[in-house]
Amino acid sequence: MTELTQERQSLYMNLIDQLLRCPNGTEPEVLDSHPDLIDAGLIQMMSQVAAYFAHHDNPNAAEFLIHVARELAKQLGLYPAVAQTQTEG
Repeated sequence: MTELTQERQSLYMNLIDQLLRCPNGTEPEVLDSHPDLIDAGLIQMMSQVAAYFAHHDNPNAAEFLIHVARELAKQLGLYPAVAQTQTEG
């Protein structure tokens, strides 16, 4: 079971790397090519990588990853505060 988790983490990291390197505006295409990796685990990994970048003088990469993670969380229904605000408003 641990190997699967490590393999999955490696796949997440590869996808995050692709997102960081892709031309601006092509992020949806990169994500669409890996639908099997778009889940809560990816969002968690993106948050961890963003925190790393934030503490290692790469605020632009951190901000980008947080933005993408937030959008994915909304799509997956994992961002309840936004959903509640929209339905209450």
